[in-house]
Parts: sequence; structure tokens; C-alpha cells
Amino acid sequence: MLPDFASELQNLRDQNRYRTVRTIDSAQETHLQIDGRNILLFCSNNYLGLANHPALKEAACEAIKTYGCSAVASALISGYMRPHRDLEHRLSQFLGTESALVFPTGYMANLGVITALVGREDIVFSDALNHRSLIDGCRLSRATVSIYPHANIDHLRGLLQSASHHRRRLIITDGIFSMDGDMAPLPDLLTLSNEHNAMLMLDDAHGTGVLGPNGQGTHEHFGIPASHIDILMTSGSKALGAYGGYIAGNHDLISLLRNRSAAYIYTTALPPDACAATHKALDIVSQQSDLRQKLWHNIRAISTGLQNLGFDLMKSQTQIIPIHIGDDSKTVAISQYLYDQGIYLYGIRPPTVPEGQSRLRLSVMATHTNSDIDQLLNIMATVREKFF
Repeated sequence: MLPDFASELQNLRDQNRYRTVRTIDSAQETHLQIDGRNILLFCSNNYLGLANHPALKEAACEAIKTYGCSAVASALISGYMRPHRDLEHRLSQFLGTESALVFPTGYMANLGVITALVGREDIVFSDALNHRSLIDGCRLSRATVSIYPHANIDHLRGLLQSASHHRRRLIITDGIFSMDGDMAPLPDLLTLSNEHNAMLMLDDAHGTGVLGPNGQGTHEHFGIPASHIDILMTSGSKALGAYGGYIAGNHDLISLLRNRSAAYIYTTALPPDACAATHKALDIVSQQSDLRQKLWHNIRAISTGLQNLGFDLMKSQTQIIPIHIGDDSKTVAISQYLYDQGIYLYGIRPPTVPEGQSRLRLSVMATHTNSDIDQLLNIMATVREKFF
């Protein structure tokens, strides 16, 4: 007999933490069709606007025509197809690593790499604001987990100094933090990992395509060669506009993951069309720096406009711009008001963010026009007057 889920659901409603989904009737663009309405989107991870790009769609369609709709097996059985091999080669070339491995999702990639590399005899040092997939990977690994305060290098140094008796030490950090929009202090983390003989894992799902002169991500932004990062994770479903999770590193790391990662071994491989679309996205990112330049132009325009209106953008440095509200019910009310005015800007509440830290998570796209930005800022001026 099922427990009384109805009371749990009512509890969520009473706390303004009940969540629902909206059905979108159009492609993922800056403007969506929802229930017959035209809605301006400001909460998508489609940072470069590639999700509906003609070249990606053509590459995906060609892959379906040749290879079908599914790999229909795990990679180690019969699911590893030419699009997987080609994407892995392209990823390692783009990121600057020896090799790469394709997982079905970013969540599975993080679970797959952490649980394969550390166990009961090991210790993991994880930033307090790391993504949930990293948190779950740490828990499932059964390693000792030591959480350090967000981006606090001095605290992490002390933790490392007291953990010399463990077999392996692993430092894990997001590159761009998905709810705060700030960047990890990667140069300092790299120095610590070298000083204390610790592995360094970088989840750069939100950095790839956005940061660095060539869009390689957080490591390139800081001028760090990818070969200096032991484990580099990224995603096809953010700026690349496609799908999948990827681990890049040296040949031995990737070979070990092929043989030991349960998330890779015991699941069907990524569909070939997703591989082809991601491959094409990497080509576009490499060849069209104007998309990245337009994104950063839009980031500056929106950030400046919101700050001039008096909004607290926390410590955002990137295309993810949190607008701090604090109270859960006010966050929900503002998000609904914006939606009624034609702006889709989702309210983020606990447990995704800490108590008292509810916010609107605004994400910028390269394809937002000046008119789109003006519309947003005009409505946010009304929000300022109405709710604060």
C-alpha cells in the first residue's frame, strides 16, 4: 500500500515549493509558444541559441537516416557507433585532452566518473554549491566526503592538510556554478591539488562554449591547459544545444572509465543523432566567435540594466544571473507576474538553493535581441515598484 503522498504534496504547496511543468509547443528559441501565447524566454541553458540551429538539425537528421533512432545497446555490447567515436575524437580535440568518453547525460557522467575512481578508502573535497549530480556521485562512491565552504581556498587547504592518510584525494568543483553564476577559483584549486597530490575534477557543463577565447571553457578562461585538469566533465545540453554528458582526460583515465564506470557500462549509449548534433555544435563554436561575443554583449547589457534598477545579482560573473529575492512566496509571485506579462523567468527555491536564498535564475542567450532586453528591463522596472 502506498504511503499518504497527498499530505506530502499539500505540504509542498503550503511552503510554496510545489512545482509544475509548462508544455512548450515550439522549438527552443528566445520566443516560445505556450498555450497559444508568445512568451519571451529568459531561463534556458541554450546560451548560444544552437538548439534549433539548421546545421545541428541537418546533422541530426542525417545521422538518423544512416544509423536510426537509437543505439539500442550499451556501448560495450553493440551500441558504440561511428557517431560516438567521431564525437569523442572531436571533443578531445576541441577541449585539448588526449581522449574523451560519451555518456547519455551529464548527470550520469558525474555519477559514473566519481563512483569509478574513489571508494571507501578515499576522500572527496566538494564545493558547498556543487551541482546535485556531483553531490549524488560523492554519496554513491562511499568515499569520505568533506564539504568546503563555497570557493573558500583557505578552508580547503586545511582540510587537505588533515587528510594525508587516505588512499586517494579528489577535489571536485563546478566551473560556472549553475545557480549563482560565479566561477570557481580554478588556478588556486589547481595549485592545491598539485601541492597535496590530489586529483582535480572540473564540471564545466555551463562553461563550455561560453568561456575562453575559443569557447573551451573555464580552464581556457584562466589560461590553464586542459591537460592540467585531471578530470574534465562537460555537457552537450547547455551552450552546445544538443544532448549528452562527456568526460575528457588522458588515455588511461578514459580506458579505466570504459571498464569500471557503471553509468557507462549498464546503460544504452547516447542516440547517434545527439552525437552528430553535438559534433556540429563544436564546429560552430570553433568557427563562429561572433556568437560568443554577442552573448557577452547581452550579459553586460542585462546585468547593468538590472543593477541600475536596484536588483541584487549576487556574485554573478557569467550568463547565469541570479536575481535575489529571498522569500519563497514572493519569488513565486514575481515569477508568475512576469509570466502573465509575457516573460518566462523561473523562480528557484529550496532545496535547489539554501533557505532564504530563493531567486529568479535569469540566463542570457546570444540570440536575445536588443528589443528583447528592453522588454525584460521595462517589465523588471515594474516588478521593482510592485514587489519591493
